[in-house]
Amino acid sequence: MRFDYIITGAGPAGCVLANRLSEDPDVNVLLLEAGGGDWNPLFHMPAGFAKMTKGVASWGWQTVPQKHMNGRVLRYTQAKVIGGGSSINAQLYTRGNAADYDLWASEDGCEGWDYRSILPYFKRAEDNQRFADDYHAYGGPLGVSMPVSALPICDAYIRAGQELGIPYNHDFNGRQQAGVGFYQLTQRNRRRSSASLAYLSPITDRQNLVIRTGARVARIILEGSRAVGVEIVTPKGVELVRAEREVLVTSGAIGSPKLLLQSGIGPADHLRAVGVDVKHDLVGVGGNLQDHLDLFVIAECTGDHTYDGVAKLHRTLWAGLEYLLFRSGPVASSLFETGGFWYADPQARSPDIQFHLGLGSGIEAGVEKLRNAGVTLNSAYLHPRSRGTVRLSSADPASAPLIDPNYWSDPHDRTMSLEGLRIAREIFQQAALKPYILAERLPGAKVQTEAELFEYGCANAKTDHHPVGTCKMGRGADAVVGLDLKVHGLEGLRVCDSSVMPRVPSCNTNAPTIMVGEKAADMIRDLPALSRTIFSHERNDTRPRARTEIR
Repeated sequence: MRFDYIITGAGPAGCVLANRLSEDPDVNVLLLEAGGGDWNPLFHMPAGFAKMTKGVASWGWQTVPQKHMNGRVLRYTQAKVIGGGSSINAQLYTRGNAADYDLWASEDGCEGWDYRSILPYFKRAEDNQRFADDYHAYGGPLGVSMPVSALPICDAYIRAGQELGIPYNHDFNGRQQAGVGFYQLTQRNRRRSSASLAYLSPITDRQNLVIRTGARVARIILEGSRAVGVEIVTPKGVELVRAEREVLVTSGAIGSPKLLLQSGIGPADHLRAVGVDVKHDLVGVGGNLQDHLDLFVIAECTGDHTYDGVAKLHRTLWAGLEYLLFRSGPVASSLFETGGFWYADPQARSPDIQFHLGLGSGIEAGVEKLRNAGVTLNSAYLHPRSRGTVRLSSADPASAPLIDPNYWSDPHDRTMSLEGLRIAREIFQQAALKPYILAERLPGAKVQTEAELFEYGCANAKTDHHPVGTCKMGRGADAVVGLDLKVHGLEGLRVCDSSVMPRVPSCNTNAPTIMVGEKAADMIRDLPALSRTIFSHERNDTRPRARTEIR
């Protein structure tokens, strides 16, 4: 069986590539996905996210013990379904800050990946319900809309942020990122707009595109220095499929380095240590892992101000009926629709803390659920200096990888994370939220000192599900792919997903990963880059001159 292009995962970038490459009727494209289809209604209901971090369509992986967090092992949800992370995430559409991408170009050697160069690809992907300006467009595959089921406590949160000195921002993806406000969501017609629904569903009749689910890629097949196909494992056994032009690796920031390592592409000493034949010694594979670590505050509400009460059976049934009939109510909510970006370090180049207001308690796996209605405010430090690794646990491709984000290995990250947690606590203490919040329950009034906050963080922190960087793009000795995303030293092989990002953007990573897929498609097809957007961008976000100004 032969195809021109084989794509190794149907996550956000893989779906984009399958769509864009199969636009050319003269090529045949095979899209492989280890997981199943997104037939379950939970994938399409915005509030279905609450089930996703608890094991639905997940690989079930976890981190190794984190030596800088008292040996804590963290759940590490990675999607195993068509659409990848875009099918199970909270649907927040955030792109990061212009400074993120300009640093890719200026400090990481990734010319052509600066903000003005990649903005046209964000816009090409987008079908924005509300905005059409220098930063946004409509008519693209990906539905982007505003929340439809916001509760009064959301507006109170925005007022509370302003009382603390954080300005209101109507568009986190526009002229400036800093502020509090409503997130744009990857939704269309009050349904999740996953990469699968956006990029694959409209093209199922293309004869030159084959989509196979339940097909796990075990290895990339090399003949000399050229990738010529893949070995896939299905319920029927092992198959070899050849690629006439290229193998495109899109298995995610954990799955992509794992696949390269399984194929004998990576640091030779590690490969030999786990019994994998070395095909191509490439030191950077699986290094440079970066992620956003999340700390949260949970408060008990004065009444039924969030969606916690919907968990009662009769209310769950009514909420489901309301959604089916009117596409409204709790099920139409992503549960994290309000948030913002601000500064733990007033001297930071751009906002370095992200907030997500959760309309309940215990929404995500491993987070405590209160007996009465609660509300959650997550805070994540956006500019981590810590770097981790993805390694193989054995030569068996079916074995789970060793995931080590190495959280807080740089003490600066811990300091900034705890400062973000303090700001989140302060927001909950503002007058605008007093009618809604009875008392903080976690960390709780007794947790105040640096040591106490550190212990709380070690025991309760979770990933924000934003891993990147493990097949780093660039020109340095630790780079895995070039600026065209071709694997250094090999032919016919590219990596085209979040793993190529040299550093993590200051945001949720779904939209940036789709952007990578869009730009990669043009490079693979040898099309000219989209014209750079020319406009005046405010590079200096509003920020406190001193930390004490927002207390």
